[in-house]
Amino acid sequence: MSVGATWGKILHVDLTTSKIWTENPPDEIYLKLVGGRALEAYLLLRDLPVGADPLGPENLLIFAPGVFQGTNLPGAGRHSVGGKSPLTGAIGSAEAGGWWGHEFKRSGWDALVVHGQAKSPVYLWIHNDKVEIRPADHLWGHDVAEVEDAIRSELKDEKLRVSQCGIAGENLVLVANVINDYSRAAGRNGLGAVMGSKKLKAVAVRGTKNVLPTDRKSATALAKWLGDNYKTLAAWAHDKGTPGGLVGLNENSALPTRNFQDPDFPDAMSIGWETLHTSVLIGRDTCQACPIECKQVVSYDGQDYPDSPAFKTQVKGEVTLNKVYGGPEYETLGAFGSSCGVNDIVAVSKANEWTAQWGLDPISTGMTIAFVMECVDRGLLTAEMTGGYLPKWGSSKDMLEGVDMLAHRRGFGDIMALGSKRIAAWIGNGAEQYLVEVKGQELPMHEPRLKAALGVGYAVAPVGADHMMNIHDTGYSSPGRGLDRVNTVYKVGPMPSTKLSDEKMNLFYHEVNWQHFQDCAICCMFYPYDYKQLAGALSAMTGHEYDAQDILDVGERAQQLCRLFNNREGFTEKDDRLPKRVMQAFKSGPLEGVEITEKALHDARQTWYGLMGWTPEGVPTKERLDQLGLTELLETK
Repeated sequence: MSVGATWGKILHVDLTTSKIWTENPPDEIYLKLVGGRALEAYLLLRDLPVGADPLGPENLLIFAPGVFQGTNLPGAGRHSVGGKSPLTGAIGSAEAGGWWGHEFKRSGWDALVVHGQAKSPVYLWIHNDKVEIRPADHLWGHDVAEVEDAIRSELKDEKLRVSQCGIAGENLVLVANVINDYSRAAGRNGLGAVMGSKKLKAVAVRGTKNVLPTDRKSATALAKWLGDNYKTLAAWAHDKGTPGGLVGLNENSALPTRNFQDPDFPDAMSIGWETLHTSVLIGRDTCQACPIECKQVVSYDGQDYPDSPAFKTQVKGEVTLNKVYGGPEYETLGAFGSSCGVNDIVAVSKANEWTAQWGLDPISTGMTIAFVMECVDRGLLTAEMTGGYLPKWGSSKDMLEGVDMLAHRRGFGDIMALGSKRIAAWIGNGAEQYLVEVKGQELPMHEPRLKAALGVGYAVAPVGADHMMNIHDTGYSSPGRGLDRVNTVYKVGPMPSTKLSDEKMNLFYHEVNWQHFQDCAICCMFYPYDYKQLAGALSAMTGHEYDAQDILDVGERAQQLCRLFNNREGFTEKDDRLPKRVMQAFKSGPLEGVEITEKALHDARQTWYGLMGWTPEGVPTKERLDQLGLTELLETK
């Protein structure tokens, strides 16, 4: 193998036939795609029949680290999971932190592709070159921590790592995630339901092989630079983590409130970092080889917190919090808190715990409950329709009951498990106008009216609304790290966060390619690396020279392949849209009068299509595919 930090081996397992085999891809696959999302899209295009049922045996479930995994590069404690999404019908691709990806790569494989469906529950045990399909009937129906602990005990190895579908995935909940290391999740697109449909309860891995960079000296130099600078350049993540910005976003009308209806959440302080820090927070956690420690860990046994500035709870004495499942991030605080009008840090933390315990995407789960709350508020849902579940804005207990019902498909939870778009179709009577989704996936907790290009990113992301394969305009409205990174390729200055322009879309084009590259290599997007640094890292790992433009081309290849997949599954320009609610201006607050017009969205989208080398209808051209070296790759079977 002539590509460093790779093994030249992809593991295939067919659960229908119990066949296990090895694929040895050509070097070109690694050099052009690197891993992660680009590799997932390539394999899906190559091996998945057009129109395949996402929950049928033909769908593939792909676990794909990248070149960086297993090397101890700071920020590489991640891996990707892919397949055809049962929530959207489009490509599904989601990333998880933790240790599983590192351990899998050290077992001697570059990816795992799961085919077929088992007749009864199974789990995979991958210990270096040893691969087993083992019965998992005794694990089915158990919570995430119970399953992980049971597998460690059964295999007598405390160092192995486990990725699994939770109870929600078993129940084919369309917003189920794939979760590893107790609390790290490939959270979006419903890939946990794909895992559950295959009767694949878990994948346990143990690797003892060294993944060696070709140029260890250069790789070590970058790691040292990060160690010397992360406390300054990633201070926000190190000091407070993702919850740190919640109150500030609320002050700018950018904290989604009551299903994106309201310009502010009056009780933002009650679910913000300050309250979290002075009440239920007991520590911080991290991922493999990461010094930043951005993850929250919480615990609660019913006590009061008189010194906490805005602590309040409706569920005192009714719930406790288990630290094994970590703690809430910003997305969870917004989805179960402000989006549902809930001001209760204990209840929101409990909802977060359940999403880990049962394997749910907290964003889509919280936003689905918020949508149901609005439909109840507007009289579109009655007790007769929901079996008596009529959740009200601000009710912690109603919100928590919704999470429980949805995960277990109990009562109206059987409908809620399908996601908000399908609920709206079931309700009818104009319910669609209150939806906040793209391609069937609910919006994350970031406001397009403040971040206009982010809104375009929601519209065009291949997986439906997503805040990671995207840009956040506020990071480019003044001099700083974001603009410094882009300026390593071309010169651009600050621009208003609420405006769309050709200049903004050119910035968007470069930065979204960068984000997709990081989901191929794979590296945490919270890290302060720039284009040249990761180009150098990829060169050091592989032994092949990459410059800044080369790695942006890797990100674009990922996008092109995802677009080809979605086009063949019937998605068109019409699906690259935004929900009306987040295009309409607020009537008060800092964003009063700020809107995204249909024309502005259309023009921005067309500008981006042009930059991507697509037709006005959003179809990749042969010329662009040729330029990126994809045509020949796709023709090779």
